[in-house]
Order: sequence, then C-alpha cells, then structure tokens
Amino acid sequence: MTDIKTYPTKPFDCWGKAKELREDIYRKLAQKASGEKDWLVASGGTEGLIGLPAGLGDDYVPFGGEPYGASTGAMGKSEEMMVHCENKGYARDLCGYCRNYLGSAFGDKYAFGGKYPHPDFYFQLHFCDTHGKWYQPAAEWTNKPYFVIDCGAMYRWPKWNESHDRKQNKFKYLLDQMHESIPWMEKVTGREYDDGKLGQAVYNEIMSTSKWAKCCELNKNIPAPMDEKSMYAFYVVHVLRRHTKESVDFFDMLYDELEDRIAKGIAGVKHERYRMIHNSQPPWYALDIFRYLEKFGAVCMGSQYDFMLSGGWDYYYDEDDVPHIRAAEPPQDLKKKVETRDGALRALTAWLLDYGLQIRSFRFPMIERRNIDVCIARDWNCQGAIMHLNRGCEGWAVGQLEVRRALIEAGFPVLTYEGNVADPREFDRARTFARIDAFMEGQELKRLVD
Repeated sequence: MTDIKTYPTKPFDCWGKAKELREDIYRKLAQKASGEKDWLVASGGTEGLIGLPAGLGDDYVPFGGEPYGASTGAMGKSEEMMVHCENKGYARDLCGYCRNYLGSAFGDKYAFGGKYPHPDFYFQLHFCDTHGKWYQPAAEWTNKPYFVIDCGAMYRWPKWNESHDRKQNKFKYLLDQMHESIPWMEKVTGREYDDGKLGQAVYNEIMSTSKWAKCCELNKNIPAPMDEKSMYAFYVVHVLRRHTKESVDFFDMLYDELEDRIAKGIAGVKHERYRMIHNSQPPWYALDIFRYLEKFGAVCMGSQYDFMLSGGWDYYYDEDDVPHIRAAEPPQDLKKKVETRDGALRALTAWLLDYGLQIRSFRFPMIERRNIDVCIARDWNCQGAIMHLNRGCEGWAVGQLEVRRALIEAGFPVLTYEGNVADPREFDRARTFARIDAFMEGQELKRLVD
C-alpha cells in the first residue's frame, strides 16, 4: 500500500440541497395524489421540453417518467410495479423505466407512498421508439389529454455537409410544433399562457444545463472531484427541474464546490489509480457496483448518460479531424432573446438542435455514437471502460457492441456486464462481481481493501 497514492475525501456540502430539490418534486406529486394540494401536473419524458408548460403558472410540477422509473428501481419497488404492467400483457423486454411507470398507473400505486399522482395532461418529446408510445396508454388509462412533439432528426451536424436549407427545415419543424403546443395547453387546462414565465424557464434551462456540463468538465482533473455514484445524485436535479431558478443556483453552488475540492486535492475516490467511463444507465438497485470498483482504486468518472441527458454540450472536430465535446456557452444576449414567446422558443430550439448531444448520440447514426464515448474516455483521462449491457433500454442497447469495439480499437479495454436498468430479475450479482474481479486482474489491479 505504500506505493498507492491516498487522496483526501469528504462528503459534498451541497448533497443535502440536491436531496431537497429532488424530494420537493416527489412530495408535490404525493400531495397531488392525496388531494392535499391541486398542483398542475404534466407528465412525460424528461429529455426534452419540461419547461414548456411553465407558462401555465407557478403551480406547475413536471412528472418525469424516467427519473421516476429509476427511483422506483433504486428503492427496490420495481417488481411490485412491474407486475401490474405485465398483468396487462406488456412484455418483460420493454423499457424498464416504462414498465415501472405504467405499472404504477395501472396499479394506482406511487413508489413514494400512496396513490398514483394522475397528471392533468401528458406532454412528450418523441425521440425514442418507446417514448413515443409510453405515454399514450398512460393517457388512455387515466383518460387525460396527450400532446407529443416529434423531434425528427433532432440535431444539426457539425461536419457532414448538411445544407443550410436542411438545417433550417429541422429548426422550423421543431419550432412550429412548440408553437402549436401552447394553444393546445391553454385549451386543455383552461388557463392563459404567460410568455414571461416561458422566457424565464428557457433561460433557466439553458443556464443550468450549460453549468452542469462545466461541472462535468472539472472531472478531467486527476483525481476526479466527483465519482459517478455521486453524480447520479446531482445530474437528476436538472432532469427534474432544469427550468427553475433553483436548478441554476444549485449548479452554480456545485461548480464552486468542485473548484474548491480540486484546489484542495479532494477526490471522489480515496485511492484513485484507474479511471473508467461507464456506458448506459446503471442498474439502479445495484449501485454498490461502484463501491466495489473503488476497492481496486477504480473510479467511474462519468458517462454519456449522466453528462448529456439534458444537453448543454458542444460537439466539434479539431484541426486534426478528431472529435471532442466541451460545455456549450449560453448566448450572451440570452435574456433579451427570451423576452417574447417566439424568441424563447427559438432560443430553446437552437439549444436543443445544436447542443442536445444526448439525443444526437442516443440512437443513430452509429458513427457519432461510436465517437462520443471514445472522446469522453480520451479527454477525461481514462484507462478503460465499463459497459452495462442493459436489457431495459432499447435506445442505449442499439449499437452498443459497436461502441465497445470503437473503445477497444482506441486502446480502452472494456468490461461488460449484463442487467436491466430497473428490473432486478435480470441481474446476476455474483456473476457481475466475478467479472469485475477478472477484469481488474487483467489490468494488474489487486484489491486494496476488503
């Protein structure tokens, strides 16, 4: 142990604030379900447009399906919810998050206690095959209205000779649908839409997602100030509420704390000596995987999933034609841009098309999917990768072994393990830990602590 460097560690000062901001959303949803307070609830995916309903009033609460599905898994309640979904005839190879969410609706059970919080309407950005249908049966079951926005090819290529007209057509296609959604929301809620609240929501979203990307960039430092298990507690703040001022304030606070940790040499993992990128979502019921890796001095310093779920990244090629990512900078005149409805929607559309990297890399084309994990592993100073062959998410499973091949070709050994993001019945703990042992032995890393 004398030749193993030991770094100081300490709990995050902002951990309590992150917990408070997460629990605030789920507490309000519980109040909705119990009748204690009639919050205006819109439910849908959290990868896109959760800020758009903010113009309906300060009592708006988003009910995001993916973070709810993940929390249900982390709390060990997936099987309870999934049985209701499977009893309706849904297959076990369907998205794990979706089965947790639909099972909650069908069984009228809320993972945090009480009854399912029925939304006032469903509002979805369609970029994943499952997501396009996910909220349709939920809306039919609860007899609530549903609006879906099709993102189409939701990105503008940095180098593939895409014409100006094609880029503009993508912009107009998405922008027009956003405009169409607002009178629809007014009609189904009976409320007048406040463009000022929309502008503030768009401003907050752009600022908070940019700042989260800057927080992730600080993990290039050696030692990394954050480990990935901690990052899961932080990134979800912008997933749940990136359109709020509380989100902006939180990520400013986190950034300052990370800079302070770097200045003081405080690490996320005490004996960091092997850095890894993680691929796909984790099995939320088995986050002790990351603690087990620490026993070897291995740290997962991030992933495409938690870096990019809500955008905020600039994807570019350097002079040697090598791809990189960096935190996207908000427009300098952003406050002025969002003063009108059209200006706010244009700012949000441009941000998603240019910097919504999660959606660019989530499915196709494979060349970008291959590139992004490699550039993270390279630019964040990693030596290897760990890949969850996740049977609970079709979007991440598409082309995953091509990503593995790209990492190996770039010189990064890859540890794979099988599982499901939310369904513990798909996970073999003993086998997974044995694979970690074998991989670490191949990397000549002996266990430092028991």
